[in-house]
Amino acid sequence: MIDGLLKDYIDPLWERLAQPLVRAGLTPNQVTAIGLGLIIVASGAYLLHQNPLIFGLTLAVAFAFDALDGAVARQTGLSSKLGGYFDAMVDRYQELIVLGAIAWVTGLWALALLAFSGAMITSYAKARTAIEIPIKNEAWPDFFERLERVIALCLLLVVTGATGWDGLMPWGLGVYAVLCHFTALQRAARAATMLRETDRRGP
Repeated sequence: MIDGLLKDYIDPLWERLAQPLVRAGLTPNQVTAIGLGLIIVASGAYLLHQNPLIFGLTLAVAFAFDALDGAVARQTGLSSKLGGYFDAMVDRYQELIVLGAIAWVTGLWALALLAFSGAMITSYAKARTAIEIPIKNEAWPDFFERLERVIALCLLLVVTGATGWDGLMPWGLGVYAVLCHFTALQRAARAATMLRETDRRGP
């Protein structure tokens, strides 16, 4: 939702930040892979230091770097369907790694599972619709998309670490999970409407 509403403001920022990577000769897929590596390192470090403030801040940097692959692709002319697929797959693994690290440190396995499943079903609801009918990205302005999920996780970790209130994490993760599943159902309802209309028109 944020990405769609603020696209005209966000995209120029990514374009400027990506310029050093383009000058360094990095390809979009290399940027995606490095972003995954940064997430793995930040999450692995969290298992050791167990400081949510540090984890939230390092995640923010890692996720920001990861978001630059699209801008690098546009500036280098190296956009590809394989690159888009690779980026989408890496995004899912990043969420699994981050939520897995949070569950490991906090013991909130059930909430982490609910959160991750909601994020995955949100992604699947759109991808499965695309198998049935052609769809456009702009037609899916949903409430709790990946950018919102990334921001929410980073803020939850930073605020938990800054305040020292451990009780915030289960509440925050619970709200995160509810919003993920709400968005999944939002997408499912939209898909049902689109598919019903397609069925009504016939082949």
